[in-house]
Amino acid sequence: MTDHDALERLAHWPRRPFADLPTPLLRVDRLAGRLGVPHAYVKMDAETGFALGGNKVRKLEFELAPERLAGVTCLITAGGPQSNHCRVTAAAAARLGLRCVLVLNGPEPEHPTGNALLHRLFGAEIVTVADRALRGPTMEAVARRIAGEGGRALMLALGASTGLGSLGYAAAAVELCAQLDRLDDGCTSSTVWLSSSSCGTLAGLILGLSLLGRTDIRLVGVSADATAEELRTTSLALASEGAALLGSGTRPDRIPCETDDSQVGQGYGLPTDASREATEAFARLEGLVLDPTYSSKAAAGMFAAVSRDGIRRGERVVFLHTGGAPGLLA
Repeated sequence: MTDHDALERLAHWPRRPFADLPTPLLRVDRLAGRLGVPHAYVKMDAETGFALGGNKVRKLEFELAPERLAGVTCLITAGGPQSNHCRVTAAAAARLGLRCVLVLNGPEPEHPTGNALLHRLFGAEIVTVADRALRGPTMEAVARRIAGEGGRALMLALGASTGLGSLGYAAAAVELCAQLDRLDDGCTSSTVWLSSSSCGTLAGLILGLSLLGRTDIRLVGVSADATAEELRTTSLALASEGAALLGSGTRPDRIPCETDDSQVGQGYGLPTDASREATEAFARLEGLVLDPTYSSKAAAGMFAAVSRDGIRRGERVVFLHTGGAPGLLA
């Protein structure tokens, strides 16, 4: 059942218009042939536009709404050395005339490349810590330092994956459904494959489909690092937080959603043979560039599952391309 009131609130929620929307939905017939399915599409959120695009742009539109920045002088966030979220946050700070401090785990690179180069190009101050566990306490320490200097910091969660940030992908779900409904391919259902780590993107899609009552669309989140159970638990929790912000009593757990941790391999950011093969397939068949941390493993998960299980009658395959190409050049 559609929650019209919540969808109306979502449509008018305060946001910062960074992204170039809607992003294209591409028909990819050569990839469909590789998958052995009649109909396949790629939703190109790699082309959200701002700061080389990607899925983080949609989430930051909500996190950096004008009223949330009243009196703010600095944005603080955290991530890995090649963080896409940190790239977009640093660019947003530059666009808005704010300071930016990025707390990154790992040593300072001698010659920054990829996202690490872009973090610095956008003017962010880099604070390095030894491991992930130190990122949160260090962000808090930086915020206290800035306050002591007379400023005010806004701390952004890892990946902007919060209930508020998830609204970006609830809106994306509405956008995607409108595009799917305009297709004339005879399909009656869709499976959407995407990468998932901090879970804000998957959570937002779950929320948006729940508000629309679209149980004809199945989601599959492929992990870049966490277990399948962690992905599912975190995504549903964030979707519920987003629903509460919208004043909706919708049940996100009613949306068909699976999580897959079969492609993690040796760990976060470490390519596998399957992810390399998927990267080559997208590039050579469709001229699309995947990243080595997220989208390549999601594509590998899609190839493996479709090869193993096939698809349902009347089903189309959709791949949500979440961007991150600078990581390929690291």
